[in-house]
Amino acid sequence: MPEEIDVVRRRHEATLLDLPNVVGVGIGERDGLPVLKVFVRRKLPPEQLGRDAVVPPTLDGWETDVEEIGEVIAGM
Repeated sequence: MPEEIDVVRRRHEATLLDLPNVVGVGIGERDGLPVLKVFVRRKLPPEQLGRDAVVPPTLDGWETDVEEIGEVIAGM
């Protein structure tokens, strides 16, 4: 059984946010199962990204789901 998904999210959040296109990390659902959500400015095919810029398909046993949300601007 994988570790709790929130523990895994917290462990990998800083590393994921260091990727050039990533603007957020959270927990979501896909097909009724929990996943690590990775929010990006623009969703690109892996071959257009540098090898070190690709979000892995899984982290510590949990699937990732990349979602394009555009630029994030903090409210006033």
